[in-house]
Amino acid sequence: MRLPTRTPRRTDVLTAASTPDEPATPAGEGGLVRLRLDVSYDGTDFSGWARQPGRRTVQGLLEEALRKQPPGASVPKSVVVAGRTDAGVHATGQVVHVDVVPLAEPSGRIPVSPEGIPDLTRMVGRWNRLLPGDVRVLGARVAPDGFDARFSAIRRHYRYRVSDAPWGVDPLRRHDTLAWNRPLSTDAMNAAAADLLGLHDFAAYCKQRETGTTIRELQRLEWERVDEHLLEVRVSADAFCHSMVRSLVGVLLLVGDGRRTDEWPSKVLESGIRDSAVAPAHGLTLLGVDYPPDEELAARAEQTRNVRTAP
Repeated sequence: MRLPTRTPRRTDVLTAASTPDEPATPAGEGGLVRLRLDVSYDGTDFSGWARQPGRRTVQGLLEEALRKQPPGASVPKSVVVAGRTDAGVHATGQVVHVDVVPLAEPSGRIPVSPEGIPDLTRMVGRWNRLLPGDVRVLGARVAPDGFDARFSAIRRHYRYRVSDAPWGVDPLRRHDTLAWNRPLSTDAMNAAAADLLGLHDFAAYCKQRETGTTIRELQRLEWERVDEHLLEVRVSADAFCHSMVRSLVGVLLLVGDGRRTDEWPSKVLESGIRDSAVAPAHGLTLLGVDYPPDEELAARAEQTRNVRTAP
């Protein structure tokens, strides 16, 4: 079942990449400098993160803002994101890296370091003037050696919000909270969630793709009633496969309202067969991404690129 549902100005620094399928350039290669950007967005009016022809996407708008630079400063690579989000999904702690060409000489009024990197605090302000109000660059800095926004990550954190109020959702929360028309039991959902923790093949909870593994380590799956009619589930894992969080939430909601038993989610996991109980996208928010100490970033990226094997 499917669950209920200013005008841009040229800046004086660096140009972002524009080709989505090309691999990232290793930091420092060809004289490039890698930057880390922390990004937040309201996913309501986006067709997801990934750039798509003719569609409004977070990646497309971010790269467009980064591209508005002086002539000659170009990088033929795409930005790399810690975790792609689907249409309607929000983020308060998304992480991106981009490889940029340092400036050969100062340009404009922004101070430039000896390494050719402009004042990134000032640049964040310029980028945000080019971006629409539903996406913000929260910060930018030169990335440490070995940093890869995607492959260096050790875990991602998500939150899903649900209202079980009989009248639906507070109007101010309607874009990030799912309305559920049955009372929900956090005890029942947490009992069922406990059996899903650990290293498993989550094929039954992932939208299948031709390549890649569905083996993941689910580290946290915990429900809490934060107000009389408002519930949140916090979900953390080393990584997530496509639609995994929404599938976990969808199955657990059926346990929470009594239509399924506590044992059912673990049986779905064991079956390896994807169930159709998938929660809508708008209740989901990416909260943050964790990385190891700087000296371990390169090793972590290499490890993550290796295909996981079943326990």
